[in-house]
Amino acid sequence: MKKSLGAKTLLFPTPVLMVGTYDQAGKPNLMNAAWGGICCSDPPCVTVSLRKARYSYDSIVARKAFTVGIACEGKMKEADYVGIVSGRDVDKFAVAGLTPIKSELVDAPYAHEFPMVLECRLLHTLELGIHTQFIGEIIDVKVDQSALGEDGLPDILKIKPLVYDTAHKGYHAVGPLLGKAFSVGKEWL
Repeated sequence: MKKSLGAKTLLFPTPVLMVGTYDQAGKPNLMNAAWGGICCSDPPCVTVSLRKARYSYDSIVARKAFTVGIACEGKMKEADYVGIVSGRDVDKFAVAGLTPIKSELVDAPYAHEFPMVLECRLLHTLELGIHTQFIGEIIDVKVDQSALGEDGLPDILKIKPLVYDTAHKGYHAVGPLLGKAFSVGKEWL
C-alpha cells in the first residue's frame, strides 16, 4: 500500500538547469534551477519557473531571453554555488571560475564549461503562485563536440548531466541505457 505524503514538489528526476541572463548593467549572471524542462515539440520550447525575488527574474523579463545550460558531474560544485548566492551580491562567473559566452542568437550568456546549452527567446510567462513559469522557444542547441555520439546527437553518458533529488536535496548521476524508448513495450502491440 502507498503512503500519502500530501501535496509536495516531489518528482524524480528533476534536471539541474543553469539559467543564464544579463542584468540591467549587462553583467552576466547564472543561476541553478530545478523547476523546468521541455514543454513543447513544435515550436521546440523549454520552461523554467522562478520566484519574482530571484535576481534572474527581472533580467528575463527585460531582455526577453535566457539560456539553459545542462549541469554536469564535472562541474557539480560550480552548479551548486550559483544556486546558493545571488548575482546581486557577487559575480558568480568570476567566483566559480566559469567563462561567460555571449549568445549570438539571444540576449543572454551561457557558461562555456557546461557541455550543452539551449538558447531561448522568451515566448510566454505564466503566473503560478509563488513562481512564474517562463516558456522559452529554443532558438538553438549547442553541444561540445566531445559530448556528441557517433550519430552526431548529444550522448547522455558523455554529457553526464546532474539530476536533482527533490526529496533529499541531493545531486545524482544518470546510469546506463536500460532499453530503447518506443520499442521495449512493443511486445504488447
